Amino acid sequence: MVVPALGLQMRKIVGLATMVLASCQAMAPVEAQQGGVVAPPLPSSMDFADPTQNLAITTVAPGLRYVLGRNVSSNTIVLDTQAGAVIIDTSRPPASRAHFDLLQKAGVTKAAYVILTHGHGDHTGGVALWKGAGAKVVAQESLGEFLDYQRMLAGFFGRRNAAQFQFAGSGGAAAPAQPGGQAAAAQLNAPSIVPDITFRDTLDLDVGGVKLQLISTPGETPDHLTVWSPSLKAAFVGDNFYESFPNMYTLRGTRPRWPMDYINSLNKVLALEPEIVIPSHGPAIVGRENVRAQFTRMRDAIGYVHDAVLKGMNEGKDVHTLMREIKLPPALDVGEGYGKISWSVRGIYENYVGWFDGDPASMFPEGRSSVSDSLVRLAGGPVAVAGEAMKLVGEGKLVEALHMTSIGLEGVPGDKDVLRARVAAFEALVKASTNRNELGWLNQGLAEAKKGLQQ
Repeated sequence: MVVPALGLQMRKIVGLATMVLASCQAMAPVEAQQGGVVAPPLPSSMDFADPTQNLAITTVAPGLRYVLGRNVSSNTIVLDTQAGAVIIDTSRPPASRAHFDLLQKAGVTKAAYVILTHGHGDHTGGVALWKGAGAKVVAQESLGEFLDYQRMLAGFFGRRNAAQFQFAGSGGAAAPAQPGGQAAAAQLNAPSIVPDITFRDTLDLDVGGVKLQLISTPGETPDHLTVWSPSLKAAFVGDNFYESFPNMYTLRGTRPRWPMDYINSLNKVLALEPEIVIPSHGPAIVGRENVRAQFTRMRDAIGYVHDAVLKGMNEGKDVHTLMREIKLPPALDVGEGYGKISWSVRGIYENYVGWFDGDPASMFPEGRSSVSDSLVRLAGGPVAVAGEAMKLVGEGKLVEALHMTSIGLEGVPGDKDVLRARVAAFEALVKASTNRNELGWLNQGLAEAKKGLQQ
């Protein structure tokens, strides 16, 4: 319970925090063109909309079309041949069924091959549907091992995906009802897929007279591939390119994603000199110079961050300092609507040298929570901690407020004053967020804090 004097003080701080929230909302940037790369739209409730709605088929060139994926659903790309369609990626349930039905109505009733750019569930969810239409599945040879890795951690990734992508049933705050709930979240993990054809470095296919080359291009995953159509001068690059700095580390958890793999794979695509690129998320990129400019900028942005991290490490800087300091120069600014520079900095740092930060206290299993109750007591109790957190919210120091409430809840679990301050910090951060993955975790934290207030 808040004592009267402090309760009045906190009400004043809440009023100030409300003004801060309104200011954050008013200052949020609008969608803009940034140096030839379209900045992703601001996250909103529409990011969590039903992925089966408002779908359409886009024709890019004769015999080449795709269905644009929505809400964590990949594109379904179709190459028409006399021997049947070549399907590149298949989206996730329930979007995969909607994509399949839409394409069937458009005449895509016979499939020769399904090519999987990689083994994430938002690309593999419709494999069984297309196999039923006659397709053979083609993948890079590491797919099976990668799917085993995901299955091994299915429970972990089910919870993490549900939080990050705000699937219905996850307990998250911004997820409207969708078919499947937690089952839909689990579909992002590892379905049972046994490819009919695999390859190591390259594979040439002739499908009804249409020649294709499949090229191993590790990046987001070790099994990642690119499909090249020489006749269309078109490359299908999966998740190695999208309209944001890439997730060199993803918050849901991942094996190391090596920057040099991305750079080498982007160079392979650049060497093809494509005139059309269709990534598995987002619209097609058309025009040789446009493709070259966007891929060169992405490659150089990754290289810049990688080199800056190594330089800082060799100078003795800690990871949090580098997370704050490293920024892309304007000429390489590709946006942070999905991946973030700071997350990638930490991913690169820890992928190279591991988790130990040089503080001897970090060697032991007793973490910060082992002394949080003492810190709360020394601060004057949970009411004082909550008051300081609300003061930080009012000053716009929202991350600092989150840290304060984390310590407060470790010291006094379930304290309502601390939870109210935590809700205020989350609400302000949600309004200010421009990153899709960040928004998912903020909404998850907000939902958990609100749930705590109700218990």
